[in-house]
Amino acid sequence: MPDTMDKKADLAGPGVSTYEEVAKILPTDYEPLLNRKDTQKALYDVKRIIEDGLARELNLMLVQVPLIVTVESGVNDMLDRDGSRTPIEFDCGLGLDTPIRASVVQAATKWKRPALKLYGCEVGEGINTDMRAVRKDYFLDHDHSSYVDQWDWERVITADQRNLEFLKSTVRSIWKVLKEAEEYALTNYPALNDPRYPPLPDELVFLHAEEILDMYPDLPRKQRETRVIQDHAPAIFIIGIGSVLKDGYPHEMRAADYDDWITDTSAETGMDTHGLNGDILVWNPVTKRRHELTSMGIRVTKETLLKQLELSGQMDFLEQPYHQAIMNDEIPLSIGGGIGQSRTYMLLLRKAHLGEVSVTVWPEELKKICAERNIHVLE
Repeated sequence: MPDTMDKKADLAGPGVSTYEEVAKILPTDYEPLLNRKDTQKALYDVKRIIEDGLARELNLMLVQVPLIVTVESGVNDMLDRDGSRTPIEFDCGLGLDTPIRASVVQAATKWKRPALKLYGCEVGEGINTDMRAVRKDYFLDHDHSSYVDQWDWERVITADQRNLEFLKSTVRSIWKVLKEAEEYALTNYPALNDPRYPPLPDELVFLHAEEILDMYPDLPRKQRETRVIQDHAPAIFIIGIGSVLKDGYPHEMRAADYDDWITDTSAETGMDTHGLNGDILVWNPVTKRRHELTSMGIRVTKETLLKQLELSGQMDFLEQPYHQAIMNDEIPLSIGGGIGQSRTYMLLLRKAHLGEVSVTVWPEELKKICAERNIHVLE
């Protein structure tokens, strides 16, 4: 019988939960293939390849993105819908009678859709950002940090493009860019060509959350993801993350007000499936674990926003300017997502820890465990 407590605990909490577990999963035979200097060179080369590739494949322009937003705007990303990950808030504005209540962004997900209108983007045009964020409520392990860097992108679409085939086509374009970046890195930094770490496959396999649950009905979400990557394909896109499955749980919690996870897609699949969003997951041969690269999706309409807010018990959000803009058809229909920058560098440069490609804070306990395994994080 499935352990329902394990399934519930697995819905929102990323990573592992204790440093004893981290010590068990970090590799014991690790030797970095690039030194620190070459890692930084390769990192910025890969960054340029990916940004240029996204601009070409998705018709995106780079724009400035906020680090802080006002609380009242409602555009900060809540990441999930159970309230477990809250943003940092503070008052600012010296000399104001009423200070501005601001929050540090957790992602630019909801900021980007109004930005499409701000920059006058037409159908088929979009924006990309070099986004930085802080997520204070993460357990800090080998691939989760409180400091987050993403290519947060968004593109204008039509109502007719709100379907699975358009979602898959967009995912394939992103995968093409990631493959190009890996090929560039392997060509220009030959030390990365190690037989222990095979290159990414040419194609992704698309699976619906409902299909994966049918394969492994007794396993919690992260264990299901690990098994499907090991058993079926080393690179997958899981479609439909957020809608409640037949075991009574969603594959993973998703916020109610950006991705569409409620739309019935059974007419397209011939199965009982829902949702127009998903994640790219790959097998990381260095860490020998599942590795998430991006979350993305077709965004909510006013109809699906209402349904998802009602299911999430968050109807009060409708009073916020962002939500009002959707309800009043003031901002365009769109598709968008966030591609983890450090996550991508970690994978393509064959690193065992995020701290080898980004500078942030880590607990002393974790740094000690890493040092014992020849993993030296940047500070």
